[in-house]
Amino acid sequence: MEWRERVGREKRAAFQDETYWARPVPGFGDPDARVALVGLAPAAHGANRTGRMFTGDRSGDWLFRALHRAGFANQPESSHVGDGLVLEGVFVTSAVHCAPPYNKPTAGERAACLEWTVAELRQLGTLDVVVALGGVGFQSVLRMCEPLGWTRPRPSPRFGHGVEVRLHD
Repeated sequence: MEWRERVGREKRAAFQDETYWARPVPGFGDPDARVALVGLAPAAHGANRTGRMFTGDRSGDWLFRALHRAGFANQPESSHVGDGLVLEGVFVTSAVHCAPPYNKPTAGERAACLEWTVAELRQLGTLDVVVALGGVGFQSVLRMCEPLGWTRPRPSPRFGHGVEVRLHD
């Protein structure tokens, strides 16, 4: 918490004239989404600056281009909250909602945000697919199984690119 707020005060030169969000960043997207994406955490000078997940950073540049190509986004980029981006059929969130130092959230930060991410996913209703973006996102999705009423596979699957895991019928 202290770190994300300090980043908002001690800004990167490129963003010196901008007001940083510097608070927990909520997920966003279509409230009727059947697909959810769960990433790691807000980037210090991306979502921590803009206040919208994956907005204004390089990982978001890649993600929104992919979502646009797949028909989930109305435009291929997102640089700030008022840029007109609309997501359809997809909701984007993260395992941790505050930008962590060095992009490495602690176990305590992951545990503290779990309830928040679970609450966001509960509000979506019926999800068909949850895409974990990276190992932290993958482990977070597995930890959310019980509170969401999904079946957590045993033994616990290992993260890998392209790994598919059935969590419920």
